[in-house]
Amino acid sequence: MTEQLGVAVIGYSFMGKAHSNAWRNVNAFFPDTPPVRQQVLVGRDASAVKGAAAQYGWAESATDWTSVVARDDVDIVDICTPGDSHHEIALAALAAGKHVLVEKPLANSVAEAEEMVAAAVAAAARGVRSGIGFNYRRVPALDLARRLIAEGRIGVVRQVRASYLQDWLADAAAPMTWRLRRESAGSGALGDLGSHVVDLVQHLLSEPVVSATGHLRTFVPTRTGPDGPEDVTVDDAAWANLVTASGAVASLEVSRMATGRKNGLALEVYGDRGTIGFDLERLNELQVQDGRGGPTAQVSGSQRIVVTEPDHPWLGAFWPPGHVLGWDHTFIIQAAELLMAIDQGTDPTPSFAEGLVVQRVLAAIERSAAQQGTRVDVVRDKED
Repeated sequence: MTEQLGVAVIGYSFMGKAHSNAWRNVNAFFPDTPPVRQQVLVGRDASAVKGAAAQYGWAESATDWTSVVARDDVDIVDICTPGDSHHEIALAALAAGKHVLVEKPLANSVAEAEEMVAAAVAAAARGVRSGIGFNYRRVPALDLARRLIAEGRIGVVRQVRASYLQDWLADAAAPMTWRLRRESAGSGALGDLGSHVVDLVQHLLSEPVVSATGHLRTFVPTRTGPDGPEDVTVDDAAWANLVTASGAVASLEVSRMATGRKNGLALEVYGDRGTIGFDLERLNELQVQDGRGGPTAQVSGSQRIVVTEPDHPWLGAFWPPGHVLGWDHTFIIQAAELLMAIDQGTDPTPSFAEGLVVQRVLAAIERSAAQQGTRVDVVRDKED
């Protein structure tokens, strides 16, 4: 494919900036992907989005996403808005024949996610591709971890410990934000951070979560909004125990109230012959004990693997060994993977369908929490 694909990113704040950086750099690092053109950045504030468009390298800005998704010079619509608009924008873009990337979580409800999956399947039959932005799948160290688990390097997986801890809401005086309103965000730390963790558990183990128990907590029930005190209608933190199809058990903890933790995503996967550990704050490293000596060997311990070699996942596109990647590179890889799928006529992964699976696990955790921690089966085909 030699013709440029016009890209529109809807949303110019945190995620809009990250995605803009990816579209600006993807062809430089992945020259074999279809060439892209940063066509238009979309936001509600005309002045602010115009400034962001100039800063991030977009040809133009706009405030009306409905007209943008209908434009002939836009081929890819990248949705970086709050969750309450994912459903509407994605359906309109797919209907207009645009390839679509949606930030996680897929939607604010299982019902919306199911409609999005149906639209994506129908669009795929017409050659229109769609995917969801679980960018941590694109961390080379985590992709290597998945490969090692699939190869049986740690044996049969028995348990997983997974946490994602932040502290940006730990101060009770922190102001109200859209992320604390159920109508805009869908859920709190569970949807924002827990969606990443649930996706990674299922991705690393290559199997679905089939049941869950959960507990949610809102530590600060009221925040100061633009018009005075306002009720927080989502969770500040969440805990869950998940059981996968093979019987492995995963513990999950997510919080935006964990004082001192800025972006602490950590996973430990325990097999019957070894262990794999990962910490996002050291995202170029894995800790691996592959069990070659057995758990009772006189010399036993984990090995630190610096995942920067050319034959490690995606690393050949970047720097010489030892020259580490950063968080922003995951979005560049994500954009490249979508472009390759478009070029090859294949279905991107993670797909809307995979996003729906995560949504159903989150719904099971919420139902369990509402039922005082009763174990809840994850609905697989149709939400009741």
